[in-house]
Amino acid sequence: MAKELSAIVKLQIKGGAANPSPPIGPALGAKGVNIMEFCKQFNARTQEQPGKVLPVIINVYNDKSFDFIIKRPPVAVQIMDFAKIKLGSAESNRKKVGSISWDQIRTIAQDKIVDMNCFTIESAMSMVAGTARSMGVSVTGDAPVKN
Repeated sequence: MAKELSAIVKLQIKGGAANPSPPIGPALGAKGVNIMEFCKQFNARTQEQPGKVLPVIINVYNDKSFDFIIKRPPVAVQIMDFAKIKLGSAESNRKKVGSISWDQIRTIAQDKIVDMNCFTIESAMSMVAGTARSMGVSVTGDAPVKN
């Protein structure tokens, strides 16, 4: 007989750095999950990606057991890594904080397409470029994508 799903918890945690402090502890403790067991399993599965922000979806069942899915790093975090910036621009239409090339956008799109809501690499590249523009990061070069 299948377990009955009780709750879904979505968090963003740095790889290999899960600990029971906030936000993980309060989010999982309220659902009755063994927090230390989650931290051990998460750190074991993400030890090859230390320091990268990873979205995780935790399915909590009625018997307080759980399983979780680790997604690819968010597009905004990958853009900040490629552009070598700490934060996006507060006024993205006026003040640019960095630049990124279309080759780098293609790399991000190929990495993230499994989690995205699109079917072709061109549409994924268009979404990544839009995220970059909204962060105040200019896109350099000729666009291989027709909008």
